[in-house]
Amino acid sequence: MRIALFLSAWLICLGAQAAPVDVATLDRGTWPERLSSPALFDVASRAEILMFAHTLLASESLDEPALKQRLGLKIINQASVDDLRRQLWQRLLENYTFAQQSCEQDASFCYLVENMDDLREQAAKFQVSDSSFYIGWAGPSAAFHERYLDEQLRKAALFPQISSEIARFGDHERNGDELNDRMFLLTFDSGPSPVSGNTDWLTDYLRKQKMHSLFFVLGNSLQTRVEKSSATDVQALYQGQCVGIQGWQYRSHSHWVDWQSSITRSASLTQSLMPENYAPLFRPPYGQRRSDSQGFFQSQGLQVALWDIDSEDEAGKLKADESANRVLTLMLLWRRGVIVFHDTQDKARIALPWLLHATAESGLGWQDCREAFH
Repeated sequence: MRIALFLSAWLICLGAQAAPVDVATLDRGTWPERLSSPALFDVASRAEILMFAHTLLASESLDEPALKQRLGLKIINQASVDDLRRQLWQRLLENYTFAQQSCEQDASFCYLVENMDDLREQAAKFQVSDSSFYIGWAGPSAAFHERYLDEQLRKAALFPQISSEIARFGDHERNGDELNDRMFLLTFDSGPSPVSGNTDWLTDYLRKQKMHSLFFVLGNSLQTRVEKSSATDVQALYQGQCVGIQGWQYRSHSHWVDWQSSITRSASLTQSLMPENYAPLFRPPYGQRRSDSQGFFQSQGLQVALWDIDSEDEAGKLKADESANRVLTLMLLWRRGVIVFHDTQDKARIALPWLLHATAESGLGWQDCREAFH
């Protein structure tokens, strides 16, 4: 019976991963203004919040069969979808409240929103007129938010049978909820790269920017990197950065028999190699982990580090510029959070400098990894 259940779960997981899903991105060139001040960041933020709220409200008219058809799923967890929608509405209200604090400086997309009813009312009637300065943005933004919402609803519909970053299993799991408004934490998955690869470029770039970011390493890649160079070289590679773990291999830790060994081996290697950089954090590949793993993580002194903004920069997904545009749009929408790139991909080498340049005058901040998740 246990084997049958395992195979069933594995097949469901495989089918979900294999299903084609369009990834949302938005050309920020359709937005007619540079984010050259905190107030202009708020204008763009209010616009994205209202457009997403409009899309979210429209999705609530779908009954369960219609939602299954839209998401391409035969079975959905409706309760999980409902929970997600409640959380999204609460976050949208909080974010719009922050974003409207600069309405005296620029009243674009400012409406009287004091409570949830007000927000839902504004979302219902939100539209951009044909004569608006922002009309070139409106259509692409609407398409982005519908696609992005489907990404989130699909993950909620599959949770917890297929776990992901969409929800937490307990207090031992963390994301960017505790960050302040306009604060973002940069994280990088799947490293380190081979010698003189993308990890080298990124860590050097971050040091030049005086930024301290969080890298999640794979035990086998870290061990190979040490063998190909030296322990001293690897310590120098991550100087000034924080290093968490992703397990020994980049594979789902939800149904893997050796998932505990994968984590403990990686933690032991990383901590012994880089005690000053080591952060007791586990980033589950694909966001997949066991629902009953809290006791194990607590016994190991580890927390599970999830994310809020996915750059979708993996191979076969978005191009570098599309990834950067997606991240910026989600920064405007969510106003705080943990961002994930992959330092095994060269896309971050293009996306990250563009992102820092685009937001340099926006009044936002980058969370120091040494102070994150405390």
